[in-house]
Amino acid sequence: MSGPMSLEPGGAEQDTLALRLARPRPARRRPRWALDDTTLAIRLPRRGPDEAAVSALAAELADRVGPAVHPYEVAALLEAEGLSATVIAERYGHPNLFSLASALYERVPRTFPDPPAAADPWRPDTVRCLLRGLLFALPALAYLLTAPLWRVDRHATVLMVAGVVSWAWGQALGHRAHLRLVTGRREAARTLLTGASLGAAAATGLAALPAAGGPVTAVAAAQSLYLAAAGVLLVLGRERLLLAALSPLIAGAAVLPWWEPGPVLRAGLPLLALLATLAVTARVLWSGLAVPAAPDGPRPSPRASLPYGLFGLAAAVLVLLEGRRHPYAVIALTLSMGPAEWLLYRYRGWSVAALRASATPRGFLLRSAAVLGGCLSAYLLLLLPAALFTGAGPATLLPLAAALWTALLLQAFGMAWPPAVICLAAAGGAGAVTWLKLPPDPAVLGPVCGPAALCLAVCAIRLLGRPSPHA
Repeated sequence: MSGPMSLEPGGAEQDTLALRLARPRPARRRPRWALDDTTLAIRLPRRGPDEAAVSALAAELADRVGPAVHPYEVAALLEAEGLSATVIAERYGHPNLFSLASALYERVPRTFPDPPAAADPWRPDTVRCLLRGLLFALPALAYLLTAPLWRVDRHATVLMVAGVVSWAWGQALGHRAHLRLVTGRREAARTLLTGASLGAAAATGLAALPAAGGPVTAVAAAQSLYLAAAGVLLVLGRERLLLAALSPLIAGAAVLPWWEPGPVLRAGLPLLALLATLAVTARVLWSGLAVPAAPDGPRPSPRASLPYGLFGLAAAVLVLLEGRRHPYAVIALTLSMGPAEWLLYRYRGWSVAALRASATPRGFLLRSAAVLGGCLSAYLLLLLPAALFTGAGPATLLPLAAALWTALLLQAFGMAWPPAVICLAAAGGAGAVTWLKLPPDPAVLGPVCGPAALCLAVCAIRLLGRPSPHA
């Protein structure tokens, strides 16, 4: 073997060793000493990574390599892709899996995509909210049916006393029942059975004082029994059952424009609706009491429900004062409780979204105030036509509605004492002015409820403008 021998890789192939050999020429063509060069190529092992192949692999896996926070995550990805040690060495020129993973980790920029948006835990049930608002107003049909059977000027005070007591008691009982639901259905059913019975008895007993034992006491007892039973069904989420029980009342009121049902049907249809409501409530409570008792859990103190009852008392007085002058405005306010509940859910959902979008406490405070203003404005705009068409006027109905909605919002977050104290002060002031016939009676609700709504809004911004209530 003679001739030059190159020991360095050459040409486009960077892994080839070329040996130039000498071979004698045939004698007839060249002199015997003439030699013809020939080349022997020997493939050598790869000396380094194949950068082009590694770059192609990095581009292929960029969307999964980018979020990695350590090369070990990339190594796990390559293992899941089925890359063996032989493939890594021959195709990519890396000695092992971790070497290729480190190379990919360095080539691909870090990208951390936002997680998918979580489901809204406070998404409201629109149909249920609207149905609840309707159920709050449907009992008024009983007074429409029975109007010719009793005298408003003599008996209204008795029914108002029973209604105010039932409203206050129902607010406190509803809160306590929700606390007991955490322990179990049986415990909540027992609380509702005992509390509803006591509430109906207390409302009837207090209403009997202005009735002086007259027959209107029986009407007050029927009203109290219905409010107690309906409160049980609403707390337990049985709105459709309550609607079905009120169907006789709805049917009787629907035919009044075309047909006079007579005193028997006027009294019998509300009584039938009452009996149906009591039967449905008894069935629901019986099913709850049939559930096995839960292990001993925390038993909340009755004092925890006291501010909710006080707020119910104040709200009943304020609504009663408005109803004395504009009863149709009160009906509209009652119907609006369904949209009001829907907006309470929306506030909670939008506040959680604002918390996720905020980077500083001040930023969340501003977003929270904007959410509060938007929800409250939407509720008041909904009531504005009712205030105009019923003659109540925006200056009276809208401050009352704003105070009630903001108080319910604070109660929904467990902050019950501020709305109870502020609404009690407003109700006491409006009641004193009305009772003593002081100016600006009868337009006292606007000047009283306006500052109350403003104070409640300030409390809401201050207490709910922090991240902790929404976390």
